[in-house]
Amino acid sequence: MLRTEWTRFRVTLGLMLAMAASVLVTVSLGLLIAGGVRSTCVTEQGEGPCPAPLVGPDGTAVRDKYYFVHQPLKGNGSITARVSGMTGQIRMPHPVPGVRNIEQGVVPWAKAGLLVRQSLKQGTPYAAVMLTGDHGVRMQYNYTHDMAGGPHNGPQWLRLTRSGDTVTGYESDDGTTWTEVGTVTLTGLPETAEVGLFATSPGAVWDMAVAFSHITATFDRIDLQGANGPWRHDDVGVGLESDGKTPHHPGGVVESGDKLIVTGGGDIGPAVMLGGIRADLMLIGGAVGLIPVLVAAVTFFTTEHRRRLIETGPPAQPCPVRLLAAKAMVVGAVAFVAALVSSGVVVPVGLAILRANQNQVQPITLSTELRMIVGYAALTAAAAVLALGLAALVKRAGIAIGLAIALVVVPYLLATAGLAPRLLMITPAAGFAITQSIPMFAHVDVDPSVLAGYYPLPPWAGLTVACAYAALALGVAMAVHARPHHSASR
Repeated sequence: MLRTEWTRFRVTLGLMLAMAASVLVTVSLGLLIAGGVRSTCVTEQGEGPCPAPLVGPDGTAVRDKYYFVHQPLKGNGSITARVSGMTGQIRMPHPVPGVRNIEQGVVPWAKAGLLVRQSLKQGTPYAAVMLTGDHGVRMQYNYTHDMAGGPHNGPQWLRLTRSGDTVTGYESDDGTTWTEVGTVTLTGLPETAEVGLFATSPGAVWDMAVAFSHITATFDRIDLQGANGPWRHDDVGVGLESDGKTPHHPGGVVESGDKLIVTGGGDIGPAVMLGGIRADLMLIGGAVGLIPVLVAAVTFFTTEHRRRLIETGPPAQPCPVRLLAAKAMVVGAVAFVAALVSSGVVVPVGLAILRANQNQVQPITLSTELRMIVGYAALTAAAAVLALGLAALVKRAGIAIGLAIALVVVPYLLATAGLAPRLLMITPAAGFAITQSIPMFAHVDVDPSVLAGYYPLPPWAGLTVACAYAALALGVAMAVHARPHHSASR
C-alpha cells in the first residue's frame, strides 16, 4: 500500500509541481534577501564594510561597550561599593521629524555595578555583579550567562571578590549582612586583572530598532582590597561619529569627594539584534514556500476521496486507516525531502552571498546550521501531515487548505510583523522556532518580531508543538475513519 501511494503521488503532475514550486519559492525569496542586503559601518577609516562581529568566549556575537573606572588587581582581592542612585535618558520615537524626543528614565536592562575581567580588550572573559534598571541585582559573566539576585531597585551595596579563577558576587541592603548572588570560574584569569566600577545602558527597543540610551550611576562607600592605585578611566568600545574620529555618545566619570559618578551607554551581553545578519533570515520565505506543500497534502487526500465517491457512490466507503497512514507517510517523506533541498541550498548559499558582499554576519556553528536545515525539513513534513489530517477530517479541499494555512502560515506572518507573537507558542507555527540561529537570552530585550529574531519557544520545543498538532490531527482522523469499519464488522 505504501508503494502504491508513493506511485500515485509521483505520477500526479500537479502534486510534483507543487513540491517543486515550494522549493523554488523558498530558495528564491531567501537568495533575494541575501543578494539585496548591504550593510556599512563607520570606522576609523570612515564609512565602509562592517568588521566581523565581536565574539565572546563561547563563540557568540557579543556587545562589549561600557564606561569603566578601574585599577589593576594583582592576585586575590575584592571591591565593595554602594550604588546609591541611577538616572538616565532614553531617545524615544520622534513625533516631529528632525526634533529629538528625549525622555528621562532608565531602561530595564541598564546596568551599574562592579566588574573584573582579564583585560580591556573587547570580548575577553569577565564577571560582574550589578544593579539593573528593572530586574534587580544580577550577576552576569562571559556575556551569555545571567544569575538573579534580589529584586531591588533602590540603593544597594554590592561586592565582588576574587580568589584565583573564582569570582563571587554579593549584595547587601545595609553593607553589613551580605547575600551571595553567584559564583563563577573564569578559566585563565591572569594574576593581574582589571577590577572596578562600570555603567552601561543597552538602549530602548521599539519598532524593530534599538534607540540610544545612557545611564548615570552614583557609587559611594567604595572599598578596594588588593589594589590601591589611581583610578583609570576607559570608555570601552565607544563608537565613532561619521568623521571616524569623534566619539559617539561618550561616557564619563566625575569624582566628587568619596563618590564616583559614572555615565555610560552600550551593553555587556549577547548581540542579538546588533551582532550582524542572522542565518535564519535566509529561511524567511519558508512560510510562503509551505503553502504549495499544504495544498499538495490536502489534494493528495481529497483526490482519493473524490475517486472513491465516484467508484462506490454515496455514501462513500470511508478511507481505511492503513490507507490514511500510508498517505501520511508518503506526503510527509516527500515534503521532508523537498524542504531539505530548499533549506540545504538557501542557507549555505545565502550566507555565502552575504559574506561575499562584505556584510556583517552573525557567527553560526555547523551544528546550528545543520539543525536549521534539517529542522525546517522536519517542520515541513509535520505541516504536510497536519494538512492531510485536516483534509481527512473535513473532506473539503478548500476548507482544509484554509485551516492549514491559518494554523501554520498566518501566525508566522503575523509574528514576522510583530503582531501576536504568542501565537508562536500555541499554534503549529511554533515549529518555526527550529529555524532560529540565535538563541533568546532572558537578559536581553528584543522587539517581539521574527524579523528581530524573537521566538517565544526554544528550537526543539517549538518543533515538538508542531509535531504534536500533526499527530493529533492524524490520530483523530484515523479514529473517525476507523469507527464505521468497526460498526460494519459487528
